Amino acid sequence: MKDKKELMIVDAIRKETNKGNLDNISRTEFYQKYYSRNPEVKWAYLASYVSRNAGWAMTDLKSKPYQILLDERMENQLFLTYERANWLIFNDAYPQLLMYEWSKREGKPYFHLLPKFGVSNWISEKWHEFWQKKDEEKLLIALIVNEQHLIQEPVLNQTYYWKNVFRSSTFKWQDRLHFSTVLFPTKEGHLFGSSVSKFTKVCKRIELGKRLAWLLFHSDEKEALYDFHATTVHTGSRRDYQQFLKRKYPKTPLLRASYSVIHHHIKDERDWSLTVRKNPDRYLTPLKKTNSVPLNIWYEKKLHQMEIAVMVDTLYLKVKEKIRR
Repeated sequence: MKDKKELMIVDAIRKETNKGNLDNISRTEFYQKYYSRNPEVKWAYLASYVSRNAGWAMTDLKSKPYQILLDERMENQLFLTYERANWLIFNDAYPQLLMYEWSKREGKPYFHLLPKFGVSNWISEKWHEFWQKKDEEKLLIALIVNEQHLIQEPVLNQTYYWKNVFRSSTFKWQDRLHFSTVLFPTKEGHLFGSSVSKFTKVCKRIELGKRLAWLLFHSDEKEALYDFHATTVHTGSRRDYQQFLKRKYPKTPLLRASYSVIHHHIKDERDWSLTVRKNPDRYLTPLKKTNSVPLNIWYEKKLHQMEIAVMVDTLYLKVKEKIRR
């Protein structure tokens, strides 16, 4: 790469990506600001909302129910799983977003530079196609497909996470009860969203992403969902949306008061699209209408299940202590 302009673009993108990939708060803000500048890149809005949920999941681990149910080791492992997956996605996706922004600014595509950031050949081709055809929904779905494939090997199938997290009874319990739900709140006190079971399967996460995208861009609630997102500062605490709900809930702390910055590195930058057996284009089907019924009653039920789990666990520990005596 001899072109000085191209060298400058790659360097600027790398610096901006590192700046934004500091922690969950910065990722959420960078996605959100990017979408405000480039609303045609709809995935950035979805990514920002999902990133909010990741932050809430992280601080849940510091809340009273989880502090009782989880030992310190499992708490740390779950946090690192959320953090690693979201860091990897931002590290891969944000250079793509910035490369498109540079291309718009310069009036010509620079997507041939994406391999400098380890971006897959498959999604690079989709950016070229988007530049020519401007199919916003297809790009949105393609980015969902790309990022879910991206994290499959380094997180979902990685020996450490597979053994210590995804095969653990704690994770299986959460998976069966659908605690891993992405919520989209409104300032009127309504909760929308969708759950995923069998989280370790890439096809299930892609399906979830497409359902969530339909809610954000096609549901009757899309304006209310955007209003919350655009006007509510992300702190990582569920207080962000629980302040609009009717009853009091277990407190979750601010994210930056709970966790220090984690420094990551990439061991393997293999292109996922060169190793998958089936053509990922099969996922590029149009978004389908999904259920947009408020989840408030469901949410209350899940919190009640959590409270029962805490009571059972506390009682078990008391009985176990008495037996020891």
